[in-house]
Amino acid sequence: MESTDRLRAIMTALRTSDSVSVAELALEHAVSEMTIRRDLDELAQQGVVRRVRGGAVSLLLRGEEPPFAVREREAAEVKRRVAAEVASLLSDGEAVLLDSGTTALEVARAIRDRRMTVLPLSLQSAHELGTAPRIRLVLPGGEVRPGELDLTGPLTEGAIRSLRFDTAVIGCCGLSAEHGLTAHDLSEAAVKQAAIASARRVVVATDSSKFTRTAFGAVCPLDHLDLVVTDDAIPPSEHDALTAAGVTVRTV
Repeated sequence: MESTDRLRAIMTALRTSDSVSVAELALEHAVSEMTIRRDLDELAQQGVVRRVRGGAVSLLLRGEEPPFAVREREAAEVKRRVAAEVASLLSDGEAVLLDSGTTALEVARAIRDRRMTVLPLSLQSAHELGTAPRIRLVLPGGEVRPGELDLTGPLTEGAIRSLRFDTAVIGCCGLSAEHGLTAHDLSEAAVKQAAIASARRVVVATDSSKFTRTAFGAVCPLDHLDLVVTDDAIPPSEHDALTAAGVTVRTV
């Protein structure tokens, strides 16, 4: 098992039991205890766990998302494919709102050589596009959320509402037929709602793991979306629910 997959498995175990044992994890993943200790030390540096003798204790609240740096390593190749497909859907000259999150950051990397106006909702994407020669970069105001480095709050929402976009590229923490699009952070959910309301077309970019999750804050039902780009592991029932709601689904 790769390190990223092992870290994800450890975090999943922490969500169900709140603590883990070095010895048990080493046995379960067929690696040395030293390897598990390094994994737990890495998660501790990211603020996910607190190390204790013989293991670690979770610091994440139930329903809380892992830190950005941890998520960026998850399904990295899938996110790059999704981002490339999203980039192919955008035309030169468009005004694009680019949401925060790890998949949106990959979209920023995929469009940096294009000619368009982009309003990114994270400092990571702004940094990525800041030296792009043909990108007209527009930044909203707002509060920068620690760790995520995304922009939220009334200033961000007001800036978005004062503009109109050809396409909003939206990320998500959860997406399902029952609960629609959801986000862990309530301020982030409000910004996504403003973005969706200000765009002619709404494209959701997500890996298929998000179809098994529902986050705390409701953003919108499925029929507010125009297109979803994901990988081919999307559950068939969720694919059918999206198309029944009039949403186009593209898999990569």
